[in-house]
Amino acid sequence: MLTRNVLLFARLLRQAGLTVSTDQQLVLVEALAHVDLRERRQVKATIRSVLATGRDESLVIDRLFDAFAGMAPEARDPLDLGRLLRKVARRRPQRLALEPAGDEDPTHETDAIDPLVRASAVERLRHTDFAELSDDERRAVVRWLLERPLRLRPRRTRRWRAERGGPRVDLRGTLRQALRRGGEPIEIARRRRRTKTRPLVALCDISGSMELYARVLLPFLYALRASAEQVEVFAFGTRLTRLTRALERRDPDAALAEAARRIVDWGGGTRIGESLRRFNRRWGPQVLRRGAVVLVLSDAWDRGDADLLARETARLARTCSRLIWLNPLLGSDGYAPTASGIQAVLPHCSDFLPVHNLASLDSLARVLRHLDP
Repeated sequence: MLTRNVLLFARLLRQAGLTVSTDQQLVLVEALAHVDLRERRQVKATIRSVLATGRDESLVIDRLFDAFAGMAPEARDPLDLGRLLRKVARRRPQRLALEPAGDEDPTHETDAIDPLVRASAVERLRHTDFAELSDDERRAVVRWLLERPLRLRPRRTRRWRAERGGPRVDLRGTLRQALRRGGEPIEIARRRRRTKTRPLVALCDISGSMELYARVLLPFLYALRASAEQVEVFAFGTRLTRLTRALERRDPDAALAEAARRIVDWGGGTRIGESLRRFNRRWGPQVLRRGAVVLVLSDAWDRGDADLLARETARLARTCSRLIWLNPLLGSDGYAPTASGIQAVLPHCSDFLPVHNLASLDSLARVLRHLDP
């Protein structure tokens, strides 16, 4: 019965727009086996700890759990989940406390969106091109990205650290402990390799042809910074601008506002080759270290010197562990990489991926999570 209810509730959450994997369902079943199922508060807290990744998801889980728990066991049928979801969504929205009460504008309803409705709306927009979003839809997508941290898999480094139960014997540690005990090796010290997320460097095109995409991609890069220990972010159009310091702020709205203030060539022309040359000479030796992965988010529409672009892309590929070129045009039907700019960079890229909607960002997240250790 417990497993069936977990599977049905996970299906209900997915219909509401949340992502619930099979592994999470297995972990949840195991966790609930150690909880008194008669204590609804304990059950709800356990579900949140396993499935929720942000405040909005916690609110969605709470509301759906209350409705799901109120159903009779024999009425919990997959066919009834859709009706239950619509019934819950019709209830009065709960206001999210994103700003202090004194600063609220009663005529502004952006933050008053019910988290359940927002999740379902964003799910419907998963395959919509970022350039086709309305202003309200773009704000909903941006808020969704900021509240869903991306989890990257750490890689093993060459360094070791002492750890009880580690796979290798720490001979020096064992001898040091023996000296403190009169030379008797009473306890065997052990060690394990240190783990660390791979450094990421992102260069985002903010020229006129990329403007609508950059308004979503920059918040995504801000959210990406929360998942890795070292993430460097640059913007380029006719010049190169480092945004790492601006995006270090904890408040995402303040961070993105400061980033926008620093970009003086927003929506202008494109000089990709010159921007990459500036990066390779000024910032490359400083940030491309310890197996860094470089993300270039650009449609590669460049009227500059194609030979310069090819040379600087080749140099960038040689100095990083992996060069991933993300082109929003790749998601368009009938697109072919025939322009001189993209032809100049393609031979030097490890990956050539689309980045035009939420589904493409999910694919990128999977690639980053499974980078070679």
